[in-house]
Parts: sequence; structure tokens; C-alpha cells
Amino acid sequence: MREAQPIQVRVVARRAEALHIIGLDLVAEDGHALPAFTAGAHIDLHLPGGLVRQYSLCNPPGDAGMYRIAVLRDPASRGGSRAVHDALTVGTALSISAPRNHFELAPAAPHHLLLAGGIGITPLWAMAEQLSQQGGSFALHHCTRSRERTPFVEALAASAYADRVQHHFDDGQAAQKLDIAATLRQAPAGTHLYVCGPQGFMDAVLSAGRAAGWPEERLHREYFAAAPVDHTNDGRFELELASSGRVITVQPRQTALAALLEAGLDIPMSCEQGVCGTCLTGVKAGTPDHRDQYLTDEERAANDQFLPCCSRALSARLVLDL
Repeated sequence: MREAQPIQVRVVARRAEALHIIGLDLVAEDGHALPAFTAGAHIDLHLPGGLVRQYSLCNPPGDAGMYRIAVLRDPASRGGSRAVHDALTVGTALSISAPRNHFELAPAAPHHLLLAGGIGITPLWAMAEQLSQQGGSFALHHCTRSRERTPFVEALAASAYADRVQHHFDDGQAAQKLDIAATLRQAPAGTHLYVCGPQGFMDAVLSAGRAAGWPEERLHREYFAAAPVDHTNDGRFELELASSGRVITVQPRQTALAALLEAGLDIPMSCEQGVCGTCLTGVKAGTPDHRDQYLTDEERAANDQFLPCCSRALSARLVLDL
């Protein structure tokens, strides 16, 4: 089924969190409590010009009165961060979605290793808050280009878990820079790793984890946006609905999601980049061409699900569990 009705909110605070990063506090227009969320959750912001973008909630879970986000002004963005910085001021009304979480903390993990790159600190700060409240074991490392580009420095220094937080600045002394391999080696047995940040940082962390023999179920990630994909050789393929046998053709310059929606199907969707997992659809037959950054390598190898917003087909037809 489709997304629930958007929630009407208003910006009640805006602050500079770091160079080119602003923080926004959002409250419900009607003054009521906002839906509860857990650490790692994100919301959709419906921005001017019809843009819809996802931003992680960074305030402590359990705060039903307000959602807090922090947004980097990214010159390479598709327009979302520019709209947030230029159009959202104190008093601005806008629509958001209810929180969704594809980046949950593993409840049974004996220890949690939180590795953030740049603005990727947003969901991990909420995780640190939740773990601190619950008495969980964790360590938080935040890698940034410089101190002036590092959000939440003062808040983390004043927190009850300040001794479990380390900052690593690219322009700092070599001794304070993050040694990913050594950090993984020093982690207690059974530790779960959570990483969020720029693509290169995340790839480095996940590669180090795999090289050290960490199983995929202990490697958790949250991507900001999809990596560029070459569409030059995209061809036509078919989608068959298992429940009815109906066949829908996907054209070379069309996404599978667009074809399904055009055919009248109700497919939940959000990021449309293969990042958030909202449109995940079961596959009963055929071989998907996985182009997402949501599924693990093992999940892709199983070929029993795909994200129609970005992925295509290696076989002439996919039979979908629809």
C-alpha cells in the first residue's frame, strides 16, 4: 500500500552546526506528539519544487515533541540540500513522512562500533543517545575534514558518554587519524559495526570489515545516495505478476518502478535511488540486475528480491511476488 498521509510540521529552530551544515528542529503544526522513532530512522522531507529527500533523525529517540535533522549544503547534490538551506527558515511549514528505519541497532549485540564520516554522524548520534539511555556498550568515531566542518562537537563533549567518542580530523596530526583495521581488531568479540558517510569512507570501512572476516550480519550501513550507474546498455525487459500472470513491459529508459506505477500497481516508494529499501519487491523467477546499495551481497546472490526503483533484469522476464 502507499505511504501514509504526510505529517504537517513547522521549523521552530535553525542553527549553524558546522561550516556548511545547518540543524533544523521540526514540530507538528497541530501541536500534537510526533510518531515515535528508533535510532537510525529517517524521514522524507517534501521540499519546494516537488523534491522529496530523506534525512536521518539525530535527536534522542523518545523525544515525541520534536524531530531534529542536520543537512550539509552539498554542491554536488541533486537540489535537496540547496532547497533545505535556502528555503527552510524558522516558521516554514512543510510536509514530512512518518519515520522509517532500515538502519536499526542489533538488540542482542554485545558491543556496537559506530563509525561516522562527515554528515553521516546524524543517525549514529541518535544511536549513541539510545545506547547510552539503555546502558549499551558502544564506541563512536567521527571522521571529518576539519574541526570547523564537524557538527555536534560541543554536544558530544557535554554528553554522558563523552569518553566513548573520538574525533578524527583529516587536517590533524597523523596519530589522531582513524586506523580502521586497528579499530576493528580491538573491538570485542561479536561487535556489530554501523557506518554512515560518504561513499568512499563507507566502502573503506566495509572492505576492512570483510577483510577481517566480519560476517555481513554484523556490518550495518546507511547510504546517502546511490552511486552513478551506466545506463548505456539498458534494454527492454518484462515483469510478470505472479498473482495474475499479467505482463508489464519495462522500456530501456524507464525504471521498473515507473512501469509498475504506470500499470496501476500500488508500490510503496521513497528515495527512488535504491538506498532506502522502501520499494523492495519479491522475485519468484528470473535474474535481477541489482543496482541498489541496500541489499547485502548475500541477499543479491539469492535473487529472490530486488528494488524496482533502480534495478533491472539480466533475464528477459522477472516474475514478481505481486
